[in-house]
Amino acid sequence: MGMWELVVVFIVGLVVLGPERLPVAIRTVSRWIKTVKSLANSVKAEVSEELRVHELHENLKKAEQQNLQDLSPELQSSLSELKQAAESVTHSYKKQPQESEPNQQIDEKK
Repeated sequence: MGMWELVVVFIVGLVVLGPERLPVAIRTVSRWIKTVKSLANSVKAEVSEELRVHELHENLKKAEQQNLQDLSPELQSSLSELKQAAESVTHSYKKQPQESEPNQQIDEKK
């Protein structure tokens, strides 16, 4: 929308709603717009993440078909990224039982 369209909308809103209710209406509409924008951004981020995961999965299939030998640099980077992700999940999984052990010892003493 251009400057003149906004002026026309403002004038129509002023005539229809009046000067008392116009600021409230503007705040409400701006909240709706912010909510829609944040929703659109979250959907966009989710879709791009799903596409990245799908691409990594396809690259892993290609790497397995080549028996993990003589891989292109793209496949090597995808494979290393998947290994790092697997290690981070494994490390976080290993840390959780260790963190709960002191709680178990305290429970056993009671």
